[in-house]
Amino acid sequence: MGGRQVGENNEVTAAGIARLAGVGRAAVSNWRRRYEDFPRPVGGSESSPTFSLREVERWLRDQGKLAEVPVRERLWQLVESDREGPADALGRAGEQLLARGATAPSEGEPFATATATLAAELGPAGAYEFLLGRHLDAAARQLTLTPPETAALMAAIAGPADSVLDPACGPCTLLAAARAHADGSWPVELYGQETDHALARLGGLRLALRGTATVHIRAGDSLLADAFPRLSVDAVLCHPPFNERHWGHDELTYDPRWEYGLPARAESELAWVQHALAKLRPGGTAVLLMPPAAASRRTGRRVRATLLRRGALRAVIALPAGAAPPHALPLHLWVLRRPGAEPGAVQNPRLLVVDTATAHRAQGRAGLDWPALRHTVLDAWHDFDRSGDLPERPGVHRALPVIDLLDDEVDLAPARHLP
Repeated sequence: MGGRQVGENNEVTAAGIARLAGVGRAAVSNWRRRYEDFPRPVGGSESSPTFSLREVERWLRDQGKLAEVPVRERLWQLVESDREGPADALGRAGEQLLARGATAPSEGEPFATATATLAAELGPAGAYEFLLGRHLDAAARQLTLTPPETAALMAAIAGPADSVLDPACGPCTLLAAARAHADGSWPVELYGQETDHALARLGGLRLALRGTATVHIRAGDSLLADAFPRLSVDAVLCHPPFNERHWGHDELTYDPRWEYGLPARAESELAWVQHALAKLRPGGTAVLLMPPAAASRRTGRRVRATLLRRGALRAVIALPAGAAPPHALPLHLWVLRRPGAEPGAVQNPRLLVVDTATAHRAQGRAGLDWPALRHTVLDAWHDFDRSGDLPERPGVHRALPVIDLLDDEVDLAPARHLP
């Protein structure tokens, strides 16, 4: 790792000082008032000052308030306070771990040494996962993240796949779940694209450090500038951005991906659905996390109807509120399958609807019962996928003849069809 050394001029906030010393922020404010030799601010603002990390650590040790900083906290402080930003520092840490593992460089630079020490404790992938998790937690309000339990469920629905694409991959949580589902039993090609260049870099490093897969992550907008124009994969997993107004409706009016109809300007999610289908080989499976309104908005009824007639939309699964952000909404999983090479409509197609939003809603602080929810969803999907039909379980799941859904509304919300 060349260039400027990390850790020489790092700054830390009052909250960071509190974490280092294992105290509350009020104690830090008290130290600043009581001790004249407490380090002076070197940056930030009057309401949120920052301090030299090196001076703060020296002062804490001199006062007997800091015996030894745990390596993970020390490294996180270096990442968080890096002058180039935490994402850049985290990327450099990931590149070091990928190149050197737990071997520290000979020059003994503090950041590189701490990175190697943490890798020796947690393993390179574990060290990076710890740092990435801290970074994502700190940026949670700016990012829409897929919880690992939801990602694992989506990967299990898609099933075994030699190649997987996430066209809106973020930090690659869904691709990591696909790799984990393979469990090293077969080689996996992982493809991802993400509009945020920094996040694409961090997600790619995450996958590369886990090994046993070939990783292709690109930065860019999948709808407007597809990085893999000729790619066909076995599975697509995607948590697309919701309610995008500027997804490319005007620029992409005649795009060949709209096999099922041009999505309305207000139906960005249906553009992602069709992009996913366009990337599948015949018979391949896509699982998308969708807002519930996409199942019933009038502006999307024609595309939904065509998806049903062609046998491309196989299941709509309502999840309980809290399964993924926005946590107040019971989001849906759409399971799609690329129709075979033979043209024409599927004979007597059915749609599986599953409603876990009521049966598996969160129970207070205990949260969601993920094992039970997973059991309900996977049992229903696997049985339906094998036979194309499924005995009804009142209030939970039902296989509906597509012809019964092709009315003026084409409302696919599971709750509407499950008495």
